[in-house]
Amino acid sequence: MSENDSTGAGKTPEFGPRHPAWQLATWFGTGLMPKAPGTWGSLAAVPFAYGVHQLAGPVGLFAAAWVLFALGAWAAEVFRRRTGTKDPPAVVVDEAAGQWLALVPAGDDILVYAAGFLLFRLFDIWKPWPVSWADRRIEGGLGIMLDDMIAGAYAACTLWAAMFLIARVP
Repeated sequence: MSENDSTGAGKTPEFGPRHPAWQLATWFGTGLMPKAPGTWGSLAAVPFAYGVHQLAGPVGLFAAAWVLFALGAWAAEVFRRRTGTKDPPAVVVDEAAGQWLALVPAGDDILVYAAGFLLFRLFDIWKPWPVSWADRRIEGGLGIMLDDMIAGAYAACTLWAAMFLIARVP
């Protein structure tokens, strides 16, 4: 087979923007932003969350967050191994999945989406227990993803509680 064979049969795909794990792990290149890639990854996930929520409701967004978690664990592990780094800053699919989980209770209100975004970033950066435990103890692609999912759960619960309390105020 020649070097120019377009079928690629028998060749390992190069790791880069054409590789599906690279695309997913970097959340379609968002993780390459020069400053605060996690914040950019979270922000880039919000419109997708809104779309999924509109199409499938909160249960659909909840399910989609867990599907993204599973796919993200694979992509993060591939990215980690291919780049030889423990927790590459360019991997932001974890922020996307955690942000989706955080926005499950958001509904249609843009202000609630903004609050969900800020709450997720707060818990992701602050890392209260068990977020900090997962961040330190769980390795590989699963570890990259898990701490953000826990932060997303904290944010979702806080968002839901705030929405509940605000709705009860006369």
